[in-house]
Amino acid sequence: MTQDDARRRGLDAWAAFFETLSPATLDRLPDLTAPEVRFRDPFNDARGRDAVRAVLAHTLDGCRDLRFTVTHRLFAPDLAILRWRFEATVTAIGRLDVIGTSEVRQAADGRVTEHIDHWDSGEQVYLRLPLLGAPLRVIQRRLGAVPPGRPGV
Repeated sequence: MTQDDARRRGLDAWAAFFETLSPATLDRLPDLTAPEVRFRDPFNDARGRDAVRAVLAHTLDGCRDLRFTVTHRLFAPDLAILRWRFEATVTAIGRLDVIGTSEVRQAADGRVTEHIDHWDSGEQVYLRLPLLGAPLRVIQRRLGAVPPGRPGV
């Protein structure tokens, strides 16, 4: 098996891990990640398997009806990109339906060394919070070029 084959298999396993994420699947982290794995999203920057496990366990605790769907995989020699959809119900926010991407770096054996999520936390979370949302919407309107409710140019 070539290094690319190992990385592709590792990426497939990593995508499947997120698509089946549950408290029971967290035990698979040692098989899928390097010991010093880094996981970063708009709210966390975790290093090491235990820290990543804690972030994912916290996510599972705070979400009902959670579902990840990986829709695209792009593979290059030094980086893989996953495009995904995350759906869940979160206390104080309600239903989330987020489309995002993840940069995934891997060791030669396919285990994940770094996972960095990119998604719009402002629109999906901050603007929806009761106390923070109203002032942020005012700022958004003032900075925007197209008034809300009008089609773009």
